[in-house]
Amino acid sequence: MTKINYSHAGNVHTLDGPRIALPILIELTQSQSILDVGCGRAFWLKVALDLGITNVFGVDGVDINPSDLLIPKSLFQVQDLTRLMHLNQKYDLALCLEVGEHLHPQFAPVLIETLTTHADTVAFSAACPAQEGQHHVNGQWPAYWQKLFNDRGFACFDELRERIWDESGIEPWYRQNLFIARRAKPGQAGMEKRIKAMVHPGVIEGIVNTSIHQHDALVEAGGMPFAWYLKLPFTVFCGRFARLLRRNKS
Repeated sequence: MTKINYSHAGNVHTLDGPRIALPILIELTQSQSILDVGCGRAFWLKVALDLGITNVFGVDGVDINPSDLLIPKSLFQVQDLTRLMHLNQKYDLALCLEVGEHLHPQFAPVLIETLTTHADTVAFSAACPAQEGQHHVNGQWPAYWQKLFNDRGFACFDELRERIWDESGIEPWYRQNLFIARRAKPGQAGMEKRIKAMVHPGVIEGIVNTSIHQHDALVEAGGMPFAWYLKLPFTVFCGRFARLLRRNKS
């Protein structure tokens, strides 16, 4: 089994996002059974069960301690996501949320094949380039994934982001990246509009905060060029002098 360098211990997900987003998704897709590929602790499936959808199943590339799972252990299995999966069952809806970026590019088509083998409708999101997170080795804009769905006979639609974009209870990466793929009629896959590359303000804040933290850590560790430290007192003096001049002019 291919080991993915990922830990759910530092979890940044909550039940709040799925509680807002999943009812909208169910309304759009009329789903009564859900498979979650890369489910983690199964936040989305927990909400599905709470909504009365009993036919659910979750798989993840990392084993989850039963005490951390939010669904019964019988509804979960560890699965190597770099290999094609066969559960011998189809679901109304397959979820794959912020998973694809954790797999190296050569495994991206395998992930999409797994999803399209198990459902005719897929709700998909994956991190964009530079989006912060653990083991992000294949950050891509939506059109990259859309092409892979098209190759499997699916068309992709951007009908969800507008409805959830301003929902502050939903994690910003879902609001930025989520789209829906549906099995298309013969010859129609790839004829739809490309899913636009968009960056949510909440995701930008995360990228900026990470950059600032990394810069500060580099400075503290003495990782900047020696000339940078020599210039620092002069840079600070100039900054303070400029602010003093502005105050005097005002």
